[in-house]
Amino acid sequence: MRIAVLADSDTRWKWGALTAARIAPGPPMEAAPREDAQVGPRLDGFLLRGRSTPTARQLAEVGVRADSLTEVTAGEFLRAMTEETYDLVVLALVGGGVQAMLHGLGHAWAGRERRPVVVTGYVGVVYEKLADGLLLRHGADLVLANSRQDAERFRAVYEGVGADASAVTEVALPFLGGAPYEGEHAPYTVVFAAQPSVPDNRRDRTYLLERLVRHARQHPEREVLLKLRSRPGEHTTHIEELPYQKLAQRLDPPANFRLVYGNMGEVLDRTDLLVTVSSTAALESLHRRIPTAVLTDLGVREVLGNHHFVGSGCLASWDQLDAGHAPGPDPRWVARQGVAADGGYATAFDAARERIAGLLDGRDPMPPLTPYYTPRTAPGYLPGILARHHLGPDGGPLPGAPAADRDPGPVRQIVRRAARGAYRHGVQRVAPVIRRMGEL
Repeated sequence: MRIAVLADSDTRWKWGALTAARIAPGPPMEAAPREDAQVGPRLDGFLLRGRSTPTARQLAEVGVRADSLTEVTAGEFLRAMTEETYDLVVLALVGGGVQAMLHGLGHAWAGRERRPVVVTGYVGVVYEKLADGLLLRHGADLVLANSRQDAERFRAVYEGVGADASAVTEVALPFLGGAPYEGEHAPYTVVFAAQPSVPDNRRDRTYLLERLVRHARQHPEREVLLKLRSRPGEHTTHIEELPYQKLAQRLDPPANFRLVYGNMGEVLDRTDLLVTVSSTAALESLHRRIPTAVLTDLGVREVLGNHHFVGSGCLASWDQLDAGHAPGPDPRWVARQGVAADGGYATAFDAARERIAGLLDGRDPMPPLTPYYTPRTAPGYLPGILARHHLGPDGGPLPGAPAADRDPGPVRQIVRRAARGAYRHGVQRVAPVIRRMGEL
C-alpha cells in the first residue's frame, strides 16, 4: 500500500501521518524511523509550501517517520498525484487548502476508473468556524471526526445544507497514548501548554506568563514548565506574533521555572498537573488520566476555545491552582470527546479502516470527488479559494501558474528560506509595531 500525506504545518503533518498509520488497512505502520522502509505501507510526505512550512527541527520534534518528504506547491502535488500511484491520500490542511485540493484532484483524476481514497479531518478541538471549515472539507471520501460529539455536529451541518453526510466517520485523535498517570513525581511538575494564537494579545499573554511565574515562586518545591510549540522565527498551524520566549525575557523567573520544547507525550511523562487555555494537549493529558486544568482567568469564551470544555469538570482559575486544587474530569464528558481513557481507544479507528478497505477492494463504489462547493453553489466564494492555489474554477491549473520545480538549485532554496524568514519577521516584529502605532 502507498499513502500520500499533504500537510501545511508541523501539527498537521503530525496529525496526517499518524492518522494514516491508524487508518491504513493491513499491518499497522510504525511511528518511528525504521531500517527497512519497504516493510508495510509506504508513506510519502508532501509539505505544502507556505508561511507555516515546518523547519527541519519541527519535523524532527514531531517524531513521525516517512519514506520520503518533499516540499511542494499545490501544482507540484497535483502533478505527483497523476504521475505516481497511491492507494490513500490524506489532506492535512486548512479548510481552503482541502477544498482546493479536492477540486484539483477531481480534475487530475477525471476519467479514471479507480483512484486513491481521499481522507481529511481536523487536527484537534473544533471550536470555531464549524460550518465554514466543514463545508470546505466536504467532498472527501472520509471526513474524520475526532469524537462522538464532533461526528454528530458534522452530520448535522452537512444534512442542514442538503449535503451528503455519509463521509463523516468517527475516530479519535491519532496521537493519544502513553502510560497512564500513576501518581505524583518528584518533584511535582506543573506544565503550562502554550498556544500560538490563544490568547492573541500582549496583555493576556503577559498575564498568563506572570501567573505561571507567580505559581513557581509560591511553590518552590514544584517544577514549573512552560511548554512551547515553536521557537522564535518558526511558525506552526497559527501565526504567533507574541512568542512567550520574548515576553519571558522581561521577567525574572525563579530557578524552578523553565521553558521546554520537544514532543508533548514525553513532557506528559513527567507531568502532575497540565494547565492550558484550550490546547489539544488537554485531551492528551485526560487520555492519560493526568490532572488537567483549563483556565477561566480570561473568561470562558468562544474566542479562547475554552468554552469547548464546559461540562468537563476541568475549568479552574490560577487562584484555585495556587491553593492546591487539582480538577477531576467528568467521565461522561470525557467519553464523548474521543479520549477513551477506559481502553476503547484500541478500536477507535476500526470503522475508518474497514470503510477504506471496502473502497479499495471494490466492495463500495468510488464515485468522482464531488465537493459541496461548486461554481454553481458558491460562485462568489469558490473561485477565490481555488485561485490562491493557482487553480481555475474547474480545478485545472490557471494560465501562468508556477511550473513544477522538482529539484530547486541551491540559489533558489536560499531565496525561498530568505523570503520565508522575511515574512515571519514581518509578522512577529513589524506587524505588532504598526498595530501599536495605529492604537496611539
